[in-house]
Amino acid sequence: MRKIYFTLFGLAFALTVASCSLDDDRVNFKYTTLNITNAMLPDTFELGQIYNVDVNFLRPDDCTLLEQFDVQRSFTDSSQIRTVSALGITLEKDKCTAVNDSLQDNFQFEVLYTKPYIFRFYTGDNTEGEPEFLEIEVPVKE
Repeated sequence: MRKIYFTLFGLAFALTVASCSLDDDRVNFKYTTLNITNAMLPDTFELGQIYNVDVNFLRPDDCTLLEQFDVQRSFTDSSQIRTVSALGITLEKDKCTAVNDSLQDNFQFEVLYTKPYIFRFYTGDNTEGEPEFLEIEVPVKE
């Protein structure tokens, strides 16, 4: 009797796996990094405060949308470094029209340390394929 149950279970599992189609009509997409053109930060931060950081970025075509900002942190003895990238989603469509729109969005940033913050905003790659950054330093007043 157990052998019949295992056989039926195996058959049901095989049918379930075989019935999944890879040719479905779901929208496919890929992640892409968008070029940042400008960022607006205050001249100084206050410890413990939360700030909106406005960021301008380029949308290359009508198939690309901003997903989120990625903020990576690193430290030196004298400052807090934040590397910021604008992450987009590009829908894989047959036709995408180049638009080169300059758009603006923001993210919130909380000041937790007294050392100056250095923001490095990804602006794209240079001709050698090396990443380039817009750097803005903001001191913190206690």
